[in-house]
Amino acid sequence: MDDWAPQYERLAQTYRTIALDVPGFGFSERPREAITLPTLARGVAATLDAMGETRPVHLVGNSLGGAISQQLLATQPERVASLALINSAGFGSEVTPLLRMLTVPGLGALGTRRPTRMSARAFERAIHADKAVATKERIDHALAIGAQPGVGAALRETALALGTPRGVKPQWRRELAAAVARTPRPTLIMWGSQDRILPARHIDEAMRVYPHAEVHLLNGVGHMPQIECPTRFADLLLPFLARAAG
Repeated sequence: MDDWAPQYERLAQTYRTIALDVPGFGFSERPREAITLPTLARGVAATLDAMGETRPVHLVGNSLGGAISQQLLATQPERVASLALINSAGFGSEVTPLLRMLTVPGLGALGTRRPTRMSARAFERAIHADKAVATKERIDHALAIGAQPGVGAALRETALALGTPRGVKPQWRRELAAAVARTPRPTLIMWGSQDRILPARHIDEAMRVYPHAEVHLLNGVGHMPQIECPTRFADLLLPFLARAAG
């Protein structure tokens, strides 16, 4: 949820803006059922239900959030007005070794132990092309999340559902691509050229899945452009949302 904080003020001037910790991530409790992409998408829909939001929504998803957004379009298309996919999972097998490691027996359990300041700092610096974005506040926040009961196990369960030591599983990616093609929506694709989590070359597959999409490659930016270049990000997202809203 807090990864979108730099966007709240500008988005809220025009839109009801809802950000959430996906079930099992951040400070949210994990779902009672096994963690899968459909489970996580149902968690988003349940949040909208709990807030009384029944209108079609503009989904803006980064990384795993992009895959969850696509899954919600695939399973509940009536709830989706548009998609903005930001350095999104779902378009290639390559992913940082830091996440592939979580699927290795034995090693994966070690990798999901409570993080140290050193490990939290290393991961924050891997996310951003500009190392200065890995501030003390962001590292402290990562440590606070890592201290939550069960957060490491939920992360590993998610990694096992979606990937292997070799990378992201192809089957769910193929099934998701076929499903979203049946219910196209206005789509924005953004990617940071210096993404070390999900490489920017995945943008080619994203364009194949969404041939109608508006596409922007952000030079010199890492995995979370909404944080690293917030003004540039909003200047691309807001006009897209205006056009999508008609």
